[in-house]
Amino acid sequence: MAQLDPDFWRGRRVLVTGSSGFKGAWLSLLLRRLGAEVTGLSLQPPTEPSLFQLVSVADQIDQHVGDVRDAKWLRSVVDEARPELVFHLAAQALVLEGFADPIGTYASNVMGTVHLLQALRTQESARVLVNVTTDKVYASGDGRPHPEDDRLGGAGPYSASKVCSEVVTEAAASWAKQRGLAVATARSGNTLGGGDWAANRLVPDCVRAAASGGSLAIRHPGAVRPWQFVLDSLAGYILLAESLAADPERFEGAWNFAPPPFHEPPVHELASAVLTGLGAAPATIEEQRGAPPEAAVLRLDSAKARAELGWRPQLDWRACVEWTVAWYRGWLDGDDLEALTSAQLDRYLDMHSRQP
Repeated sequence: MAQLDPDFWRGRRVLVTGSSGFKGAWLSLLLRRLGAEVTGLSLQPPTEPSLFQLVSVADQIDQHVGDVRDAKWLRSVVDEARPELVFHLAAQALVLEGFADPIGTYASNVMGTVHLLQALRTQESARVLVNVTTDKVYASGDGRPHPEDDRLGGAGPYSASKVCSEVVTEAAASWAKQRGLAVATARSGNTLGGGDWAANRLVPDCVRAAASGGSLAIRHPGAVRPWQFVLDSLAGYILLAESLAADPERFEGAWNFAPPPFHEPPVHELASAVLTGLGAAPATIEEQRGAPPEAAVLRLDSAKARAELGWRPQLDWRACVEWTVAWYRGWLDGDDLEALTSAQLDRYLDMHSRQP
């Protein structure tokens, strides 16, 4: 297992778009732990409560509030920050919101990427861009794990917008290479961890059901997804960025980050494990009627990341649930969430450093 390299990150100027979101907040904290100087760029936190506010992420990074759909503002932040490495996570990230607001979804996820690339085009300091898309960029298949060269396709506005973001990024590779900017896209499995309160996501819905004592409605209880812990996903992005900086031609392109296939539980089993951990079982789990169509089985093949980057998940799905539930139990019990989050970061980095 490749180790994250604090010597590489110490003092590096890093831009994280979408820093107020669930994954963006965790990434900002992890990069700060590694010694990076982080500039965040995002809307206000998308939920109340939010990880970003509860653990005071804004006090630890140089945070700028605005919208990636505003090209002029985005360019001004990039020019001020002069980042060496960029992680692009800013997006409308919810499947159902994509159906409710397709225009806004395309504007954020496609034109937001265009605006960032344009801002980086003349920013000579930038050497690495990791554009974080989704596991949902693949056209529906037969349940086998998708390798990176599988056909892309979007079954709804969210996935289609992320496919477009991939295409836009690939199209920029020609000028980026000439400019000295190494570009890659990261496709991550379904991410679990403390501090997510997004609507219509499985773990936040479980937490809300546990807190209220109500039932849990699930869109597709039998669906299979590549569940993984948030820090496993982010470690993949960081290793990819380190590798891009060292050897751009070798590591550019698309990368999958997901657990080993055929070890994933269906949605209802994962939900039951979360509810049990929260002390809410036996809770009533119901199938949500009228939900839009989604792939019944989604698996990713991360063989390339394991072989080329030395990445692999540190936590299986049961450990992932354990860490996630521990965080939310701390929130429900009124614990010090900054201390709890810091402890999980330290524990994860210690686990990472001890891998052979």
